[in-house]
Amino acid sequence: MTFSSSTAAPQRASTTQRIDVARQLLLAPFGLDESHLARALAEIRTHQVDDADLYFQYTRSEGWSLEEGIVKTGSFSIDQGVGVRAVSGEKTAFAYSDDISEASLLDAARTVRTIGAASQAGRVKVASQKIATSRSLYPGVDPIATLDSTAKVALLERLEKRARAKDPRVAQVMAGLASEYDVVLVARADGTLAADVRPLVRLSVTVIAEQNGRREMGSAGGGGRFGLAYFDDEQMGQYVDEAVNAALVNLESRPAPAGEMTVVLGSGWPGILLHEAIGHGLEGDFNRKGSSAFSGRIGQRVAAKGVTVLDDGTIADRRGSLNVDDEGNASQRNVLIEDGILKGYIQDSLNARLMGVAPTGNGRRESYAHIPMPRMTNTYMLGGDKEPAEVIASIKKGLYASNFGGGQVDITSGKFVFSASEAYWVENGKIQYPVKGATIIGSGPESLKKVTMIGNDMRLDSGVGTCGKEGQSVPVGVGQPTLRIEGLTVGGTA
Repeated sequence: MTFSSSTAAPQRASTTQRIDVARQLLLAPFGLDESHLARALAEIRTHQVDDADLYFQYTRSEGWSLEEGIVKTGSFSIDQGVGVRAVSGEKTAFAYSDDISEASLLDAARTVRTIGAASQAGRVKVASQKIATSRSLYPGVDPIATLDSTAKVALLERLEKRARAKDPRVAQVMAGLASEYDVVLVARADGTLAADVRPLVRLSVTVIAEQNGRREMGSAGGGGRFGLAYFDDEQMGQYVDEAVNAALVNLESRPAPAGEMTVVLGSGWPGILLHEAIGHGLEGDFNRKGSSAFSGRIGQRVAAKGVTVLDDGTIADRRGSLNVDDEGNASQRNVLIEDGILKGYIQDSLNARLMGVAPTGNGRRESYAHIPMPRMTNTYMLGGDKEPAEVIASIKKGLYASNFGGGQVDITSGKFVFSASEAYWVENGKIQYPVKGATIIGSGPESLKKVTMIGNDMRLDSGVGTCGKEGQSVPVGVGQPTLRIEGLTVGGTA
């Protein structure tokens, strides 16, 4: 797969255009302009604080769901507001309101400034405004408006019909379509002004297949930062094929063997294991506090040779990508592990300042009602030189997990438990049969050292990932090539 991280398509809005959109939606309707933002930030800076920002947000979202051939639910919502933050040392004071007004801004500013001692310097000089550098990675469209309601319902109905026509064993089909138009404006105490216009769409399909009284499920879907025209017949057909195939494979599955064994992980979405078991451990807050298994290990070998892990928020149109992060910093392509050597952590502004490094464009928050923290964007491992078939053929006895469901991880230790939604038992290099109920248990830092073969088929997931951390959810991407890992524990049902 080829990635473009810097070339802007003609339809993509410029930095100036995005700021104009944000002004029109988030300032002008409430009688505000940049002078009001500067005044609020100056109010905060009458006390001794290390940093301060204002985060305005307007979000319009819509969802449709189909079940039993009928579009049963539809939802539409609009949310807007502003979050005001002051930072002093390690401490953060934060206030937010869904009332965007000068009075609310100043009230919030006076509230959060109490985190710092009153300044003796007298009148605060207002920082001169500077437009933040940013990228142009996706169109500034409102995806909700790219199809009318009738067309959205028809899209889900076509999806359902295709799934039922695929195989007579398909007994039930569920589908969902979600669209979001998100506009943010960030004003910082140093005079930085940044904005982003973020479209986001997702289509999902789940099928239940039945045979001889046994019922099994398969799911697929995808999306990204673009309009709904992306979901054409070819794309829908791909989702249907994946979902139906997964359900039919599971109809033939047997109980999974258990024990310590070689495990081969498929490419794409199985990168969620990399995201959870390793990615979170590379976030700056955990490492600053010394609670990550990777704390204090920059420059050390933490993985097998050939293992290179990146977090890249600059990939065009991807679900996890950002033109600017939620602190106004441009997204970056960050190499975290290179050929097995730990190179750096994912940083927001607060943790970067306290650790004496630069922010990496990873300051993210769920909404204006939340504080930013270091979060992943698109996290993936680069490919190697092995053909995927060669990696599978190398297994004497073991598991090939081609798709994953849910999982859990302990950030401090890096220990994880993941369930495989599609997996196969392999003997003497040959796939024998699909298995059900396989859970993969291990330690993220340890499993990186046990990677013995890396496929040449690196790919990103289809655009479905959502990451949770400390009660906040944000869209992310994951990816990896086919990987062989030694000595993982498989919890099975056999």
